[in-house]
Amino acid sequence: MSALLSTHDLTAFYGDFQALFGIDFEIHAGEAVGIIGANGAGKSTFLKTVTGLLAAAPEKVVFDGAPIGGLQAAEIVRRGIAMVPEGRRLFPSLSVEENLLIGGYAKRKGPWNLARVYELFPAVKALRTLPGNALSGGQQQMVAIGRALLANPRLLICDEISLGLSPLIVTGIYQTLPAMMREGLTVIVVEQDVGLAQRTTSRLYCLQEGRVSLHGRSDELTRAAISAAYFGSAAA
Repeated sequence: MSALLSTHDLTAFYGDFQALFGIDFEIHAGEAVGIIGANGAGKSTFLKTVTGLLAAAPEKVVFDGAPIGGLQAAEIVRRGIAMVPEGRRLFPSLSVEENLLIGGYAKRKGPWNLARVYELFPAVKALRTLPGNALSGGQQQMVAIGRALLANPRLLICDEISLGLSPLIVTGIYQTLPAMMREGLTVIVVEQDVGLAQRTTSRLYCLQEGRVSLHGRSDELTRAAISAAYFGSAAA
């Protein structure tokens, strides 16, 4: 079975500085795959390259059988990839509902609309007229996820969605993942919380200094192997 998204010997640069070194990655339709690694390991750079924020050769990133490396970010959204960014990044001058509606600009057809998002996150509906910055961190994260869902993506990328939130809030947010996936979503989870990533995904990739240092089934990777790969003791 061919992958929904794959990268092949993917490299990335910031000017003359090389940040990614030959990343091979794949995720199949219906999977939840985790990416872990310390700060500076290359996780955000990888996401930026996949979503069109950093340049890549066309054939280095393939989505649904077509090369998408180097396409503009807006075109990648139209093709069916949406990201929940680290830090939520809501527009404080807009209401909660206006922030959500921004996600639908690509006008892709699919199961997600405002009513479905409010059904998934009932707390958000009650706050829909408030400005985005009036919400708690957990509420803002729900809005950021809802905004991405309104793009009706095939692939949803969640970048550090647990960052700065209480364990209880994080648990509640991650409990919504199965409901999203039942609608046909494929999910990439990028996390620094290794245990959380293991519990919520079927496979894990660990990045270290811009390289894949470990890959395997989430339920088969030992803490010792992950620790070695995470901190750079494993072979890249």
